[in-house]
Amino acid sequence: MEKRKQKNKAEEIEYTIGSGNVYSDFGFPNPQEADTKAGLAMAITAIIKENNRTQQEAAEIIGIDQPKVSKIIRGLLSEFTIERLMKFLNNLNYDIELTLKRHTVQTTLPAIHVVMSSNPKTPEARN
Repeated sequence: MEKRKQKNKAEEIEYTIGSGNVYSDFGFPNPQEADTKAGLAMAITAIIKENNRTQQEAAEIIGIDQPKVSKIIRGLLSEFTIERLMKFLNNLNYDIELTLKRHTVQTTLPAIHVVMSSNPKTPEARN
């Protein structure tokens, strides 16, 4: 068997630095709204999973039917408004705090960011 030496050549990989909003980077309409909805849906999903709730149980608490909970979990959010998703978080016994701060980065547009506390369990689950 003949041994051959191959030199590993470093490959140049072309890339683009993102804007911080994947919806904007891929040309979605209303990218800031889509990003905010996605953040709220991820929070709802985390709360449901952390509290070991079924989709049906979550639906009863939130006040919607199970197929809509499934849509939220799968990120199919076109029929939900930001306000409605926030109401679902309230129904899951979560407060929502809005913190305003001046936007200082000139290369991006002002945006809404969803930040969840480190422990997503609902207060009722902690007692």
